[in-house]
Amino acid sequence: MIVVFGSLNVDVMIAVDHLPLPGETVLGPGYQLTAGGKGGNQALAAARAGAEVKMIGCIGGDPLAETALTDLREAGVDLSTLTKVADPTGLAAICVDKLGENHVVVASGANRQTKSAQFPDNLLGPSALIVLQMEVPLAENWALIRRAKEKGARILLNAAPAAAIPADILGLLDWLIVNENEAKQIAGALDIKTDDARIAAQALAKTRGTTVIVTLGAAGAAAYLGKGGGFSVGALPIRPVDTVGAGGSFVGGFAAATDRGHTLSDALRYASVGGALACLKPGAQPSLPLLAAIEGRLADLPAVNAI
Repeated sequence: MIVVFGSLNVDVMIAVDHLPLPGETVLGPGYQLTAGGKGGNQALAAARAGAEVKMIGCIGGDPLAETALTDLREAGVDLSTLTKVADPTGLAAICVDKLGENHVVVASGANRQTKSAQFPDNLLGPSALIVLQMEVPLAENWALIRRAKEKGARILLNAAPAAAIPADILGLLDWLIVNENEAKQIAGALDIKTDDARIAAQALAKTRGTTVIVTLGAAGAAAYLGKGGGFSVGALPIRPVDTVGAGGSFVGGFAAATDRGHTLSDALRYASVGGALACLKPGAQPSLPLLAAIEGRLADLPAVNAI
């Protein structure tokens, strides 16, 4: 089973001609309310990619909570361990331009109340794959990772949005997934200075003994092993509509493939295809592909290469 510990939001999506500059007001024709949050997105992506998934996090008692949970419920994600708190459900304001690029501002709301104590001990064991992100209090992430490691669980951290990660925490992870900026920022906090995301990811892997996967947009992704070596994979040739759901789809697809027993190189292929397909529709959760759609495009992906 995959257990996702993380954020649940509602996204307010606004299509604009161009992303606003500081102090600029940009008009859009309308807006769309969709479910989101990095935790919710990754849980839904993994479920649609064929995994059994449980979600642990916090929602408010407001009407937006139902919007945040509808897609997860329909996909069969186990929501029995969610906690309702007094704070409002998290909300994200997202502007998307004609090229599919985006600006995102998040009001964390109920996500600030997420606690590692919500995670039952009976879900921490060798059969569990724990997925975390960085939209809940970081101290709670670190506490859960330490508990999970003691119990033998497999641990995947998506360091988004980027923030400093304690050196000992990096060493407890089975997988760290980052984008280019996140790789450089996290490496920089550990005095690994480079402007090359691949070099940053490789250095993090070697110094901490952790598999580090860096997503590279249209260039695909690369995975670096703590013991050296790794794999690179290309990306599907697509014309993106909206990149908001790409990261969550990549992480969820990778987790689902890994939980099914696929090798690292094969899991990278599933993740890369899933991330690309999520760029073809607007919105985060509405864009997340089903397993059949991912498998239907695997043959179109360039081969995985050893590095």
